[in-house]
Amino acid sequence: MSGSSRLLAACLFVSLCFPLAAEAQPKRVVIYGDSLASGFNLPEGTDFAWALRKQLYRRGRGDTLVMNTSRAGDTTGVGVDRLPLAFSGGADLVIVELGGNDMLGGEDPRVVYRNLDTIVRQSKAQGARVIVAGMVSTPKRDPTYKPRFDAVYPALAARQRVALYPFFLDGAFGDRRYMQSDGEHPNAAGSDLIAAKIAPMVERELRALDRRDNMRGMRGFYARAPRY
Repeated sequence: MSGSSRLLAACLFVSLCFPLAAEAQPKRVVIYGDSLASGFNLPEGTDFAWALRKQLYRRGRGDTLVMNTSRAGDTTGVGVDRLPLAFSGGADLVIVELGGNDMLGGEDPRVVYRNLDTIVRQSKAQGARVIVAGMVSTPKRDPTYKPRFDAVYPALAARQRVALYPFFLDGAFGDRRYMQSDGEHPNAAGSDLIAAKIAPMVERELRALDRRDNMRGMRGFYARAPRY
């Protein structure tokens, strides 16, 4: 076989085999949030994580591992403290849904930003891509609080160059069809709605991970390939 033929065969091998190898590795999506994502007061199999699994299955991503490490009552500060446990199973994509409890408690938006920034940076340090799922404040006695809090999520996403889903409860909040009787937590229909709305962004991030893994595989192949 001539040198050019060998090079062509090697290129064909890379183009055919490495995409398949990347797709064969299930991606791990970690949902890292509070009661809004944890399935608070919902029957098993009706929470956001289950709804997202169904959406990804319909999009041909049925092998994706969706791990829900959300916990009711968590603030961003608690989220920082329990990060090592959340990553114990590995993570390729992290959906950060925290801050609602901080807002209800009147936490300084600067503290919320600092904590979320730590969570995003440590997620990226694990090699994961990140989606920041935002929250918006209810009206407060201090008229300056809401604009300062609401600005936390877009500012953080822009600085860290990660994807932003502006409001986790978009389309559900304020609608009795999608919220529990407390008016604060999504019901089963709300979980389905939220998952359907965020799924395109999740799919885009998973495709970006596929491309990254393919490029790493190709670089590894060329580093090991014999020279002719």
